[in-house]
Amino acid sequence: MTTLDFLNDADQAGFTRLLDGVYEHSSWIADQAWDKRPFSSLAQLKLALVDVVREAPKARQLELIRAHPELAGKAMVAKSLTAESTNEQGKAGLTDCTLAEFDSIQRLNAEYNGRFGFPFILAVRGPRGLGLSKSEIIATLERRMFNHPDFELAECLRNIHRIAEIRLNDKLGHVPELGNDVWDWAERLATNSDVGYADRGELTVTYLTDAHRACAQRLSHWMRADCGFDEVEIDAVGNVVGIYYGTDRQAKRLLTGSHYDTVRNGGKYDGRLGILAPMACVRELHRQGRRLPFGIEVVGFSEEEGQRYKAVFLGSGALTGHFNTAWLDQKDADGVTMREAMLHAGLCPDDIPKLKRDANRYLGFVEVHIEQGPVLNELDLPLGIVTSINGSVRYVGEIKGMASHAGTTPMDRRRDAATAAAELALAVEQRGGSVPHLVATMGMLEVPNGSINVVPGRCTFSLDIRATTNEVRDACANDLCAELQAICERRGLHFKLEETMRAAAAPSAPDWQQRWERAVAALGLPQYRMPSGAGHDAMKLHEAMPQAMLFMRGLNAGISHNPLEAITNDDTEMCVRAFQNLLDQLAMELS
Repeated sequence: MTTLDFLNDADQAGFTRLLDGVYEHSSWIADQAWDKRPFSSLAQLKLALVDVVREAPKARQLELIRAHPELAGKAMVAKSLTAESTNEQGKAGLTDCTLAEFDSIQRLNAEYNGRFGFPFILAVRGPRGLGLSKSEIIATLERRMFNHPDFELAECLRNIHRIAEIRLNDKLGHVPELGNDVWDWAERLATNSDVGYADRGELTVTYLTDAHRACAQRLSHWMRADCGFDEVEIDAVGNVVGIYYGTDRQAKRLLTGSHYDTVRNGGKYDGRLGILAPMACVRELHRQGRRLPFGIEVVGFSEEEGQRYKAVFLGSGALTGHFNTAWLDQKDADGVTMREAMLHAGLCPDDIPKLKRDANRYLGFVEVHIEQGPVLNELDLPLGIVTSINGSVRYVGEIKGMASHAGTTPMDRRRDAATAAAELALAVEQRGGSVPHLVATMGMLEVPNGSINVVPGRCTFSLDIRATTNEVRDACANDLCAELQAICERRGLHFKLEETMRAAAAPSAPDWQQRWERAVAALGLPQYRMPSGAGHDAMKLHEAMPQAMLFMRGLNAGISHNPLEAITNDDTEMCVRAFQNLLDQLAMELS
């Protein structure tokens, strides 16, 4: 086992020898990274190795990929794998395949290599380092078979970097314990899923379902029993609120958190990372018997996604005093009003106005979140500092025509609601792509009670429009509303359009953004700044107090709102450490 100091002091030959095996049969990477010494942290060393590969010509990158053995391939059969590869394939159970599994992997390997011209590379020890199952490996191989060749080359390199990261951890005896704990918490929280989805192995947690209430109970238990929060409660809107006092119980607090509800068939980390990471920070403070000159209030917001009712930010909106009591009469798909759901959950809707926070009692709001996009993943960076959150507006709409017989109604006599919606969908796509940093989406499109032999008389849809400025967002919304009206007038149809959410663009408070920048720099990482295309609870708290966010890289091109959403324990460790750095900065400022 070696140390970072020993590596920094080594000559080029010694440095390269010490890192032998980190990158499979590719000592040139360590050899070139030696010039980048000294490394202030393990994270900086890892990034230096990554940069050598990024800066290498494509031919050298292909050489690196081809230096890796196939999974469960000929080298494994011949027992000629390196010790590192043998260990990794063994942890994934590939050295103990059934004949059917072995044949399936061999067939897919050959098909993949024939398609791309290089072997399929996967970090089989996985995001937690414990090893993927054989079924996960086969499913990933099948899925990646259909990627674009350029994307797949980059994905192989990303997996090689993950393999190298785990090997480097082993060489230096580094265990990302905080990252492991947060990752494990997220896994346990994901065992709760709504009825119907749980049976299919899908994660869905919508507002105040049994699964949602189970998540709230589990979070509150962890806060109280595992993390040492001084006060924990589930408030009138279902938020899980944990308070860890400062040296003075009357001191101002830092507010942080994110949401624990999910989209339907979503991922395990969207929102939840922003609750679990600060929980880990509080736990470490409690273990050390340490109090800061400010309090910490962590909120697991009960709702942000707008999946059950036509309202979003119910949890964070209650804290800013923007909970619309008219929402209580909204009904879900089963006809259950929000008020009824709250009462069934043991909540008191009449107490919601009392949840509004006095901004003068708080220093500000910070939130950590997975990026939910490909940028950090493509840049091979674990963390990014958010400069602003895009403004957004959402609508639900309905187009009404006339249902009629599909066989007897001539094409020029039809009042087809679905084709009108399809025409609008194309207009949404075109208008959303017409301006930089603008996106427009028709995410829901349905013909209620449709039939194969009936011209659709009714169609429902949604619109989601986001931009870095409110002006760009609103111009797009106005144009699409006008287009909907023109389409319906031309086709002899009627429509209804209801705005369900409007959130202003939320630029980060400069001083809080700078704190995140310093927190990331202290880890030996570059300060990469980026806007957020997704909406977050931080944009609601922005209405009441200064806010700033930190993004963390996701795997699988950063995909989110999808079961493929994934993070690594090492990235999560960096995220928690950055949060601790921010807390330490703030403590020094206030001392």
